[in-house]
Amino acid sequence: MLFRDRLEIWNPGRLPSSLTIEDLKKPHSSFPKNLLLAEPMYLAGYIERLGTGTNDMIKGCNDKGLKELEFIQEDVFKLTIWRDSQETGQVTGQVTGQASGEVTGEVSEEVNKVILVIHKPMKRSELQKQLHLSHRENFYDNYLNPALKSQVIELLYPDSPNHPKQKYKLTARGIELQKLLEQDKTNE
Repeated sequence: MLFRDRLEIWNPGRLPSSLTIEDLKKPHSSFPKNLLLAEPMYLAGYIERLGTGTNDMIKGCNDKGLKELEFIQEDVFKLTIWRDSQETGQVTGQVTGQASGEVTGEVSEEVNKVILVIHKPMKRSELQKQLHLSHRENFYDNYLNPALKSQVIELLYPDSPNHPKQKYKLTARGIELQKLLEQDKTNE
């Protein structure tokens, strides 16, 4: 996903068990999942020496004075490459920010993703599927509960949280943030 201030790259895979996020930030071995693809890609010049990609990206960002890369391993592996704010300008009404999702005018990136996928009342399972998240606890802890706490979404049946037809919908605040986020995407 390309945003005004960053590029996010998602992969449904996981790091090999012998490799940590911190290992990616220093010289490390490579563990290609598919040697039949890795070797021809190397021979064709599409990739360099195995195990050097993350270090090359870190060096390139440092050389440009960009914010440090972010590697995140959750249900999916995610890499965030930050763009130069002087080149892209400041995002007016930017709604990125606190991971806690506190009501301060800023919400987490995870909450932004929830806001972007809701266009009609949706069940929890539908939201989770739209966000490509399989781990229910992660979804509740990082997406759904912070979105509720930030008052950008609400229950369709607020007096009956366990209602069999329960769905989630955007609040007025959520609708406004959705408009800003969608506007930012079209301006990129």
